[in-house]
Amino acid sequence: MEEGRMVGKAAKVRRVVLTIVGTIIAAYVLFPFYLVVLNAFKAQTSIVASPISFMGASFDQLKTNLSSVVNNSNFNFWYAFGTSFIITVVSLVLLALFGAMAAWVISRNNKKKWSAVIYMIFIASMIIPFQVVMLPLISTFRDVGKFIGISMLQSVPGIVFAYCGFGGAMTVFILTGFIKGIPYDLEEAAAIDGCSPEGTFFRVIFPLLKPVITTVTILNGMWIWNDYLLPSLMLGQNGKVKTLPVAVQAFVGSYVKQWDLILTAALLAIIPMIIIFLFAQKQIMNGMIEGAVKG
Repeated sequence: MEEGRMVGKAAKVRRVVLTIVGTIIAAYVLFPFYLVVLNAFKAQTSIVASPISFMGASFDQLKTNLSSVVNNSNFNFWYAFGTSFIITVVSLVLLALFGAMAAWVISRNNKKKWSAVIYMIFIASMIIPFQVVMLPLISTFRDVGKFIGISMLQSVPGIVFAYCGFGGAMTVFILTGFIKGIPYDLEEAAAIDGCSPEGTFFRVIFPLLKPVITTVTILNGMWIWNDYLLPSLMLGQNGKVKTLPVAVQAFVGSYVKQWDLILTAALLAIIPMIIIFLFAQKQIMNGMIEGAVKG
């Protein structure tokens, strides 16, 4: 009896400690988002005077900030939004399609040495920091563009190609683990019915990948949409093609930073991803769990 009470007290203490730790971690993670949202409702003077308090925050000021951001000719919000949308959507479609193809071939030939080597190359590329390859990447894209006669820098096709390269490793890794759990009997049955390998993939395998493809698409989409470093390197600060994170740089001067407009533009940029994540968080978790368990 006494032992049961001690176990119950220990479990209660553990729950309390975990709750406190979880609350601290959540506050730490959400604090930057709190600053962005709060200061989007303020004028520049209020932000500088007290960035973490509600002093000076109002809906009228938010409307003023939104109007200033959307109508600013240097920022060009709708053009930057459209560019980010095109780059993100095209990159995600290519990553899902080619990533699924590669994962299918690797998982179904996992006993062959060449398949294991290719898979390990994908895994190894996830470990290499982007900072290590960013300068060789720019010089290589410049040389390739000169060779094929198409500009790979300061262009949408060039940065889409780069995103497919950098996002392919995680996509193949997650999809391979999921495909390994799909019974091979389904493919054998399709082959007996006269289905070609291409038909087997698109008619049998690809539809079964919907949960995990949703997961990798959302994860890659949040990364591509919010990414600043790669677009700033490949598209440049002063180029005609700009994504939303790069375009925000228009409000950052050499001596003066327009924090009211910077934070309002940042809020506009992250709202689409927040909405998508809130509606698809169950699919993200389910896809990650299924891919991990089946892998």
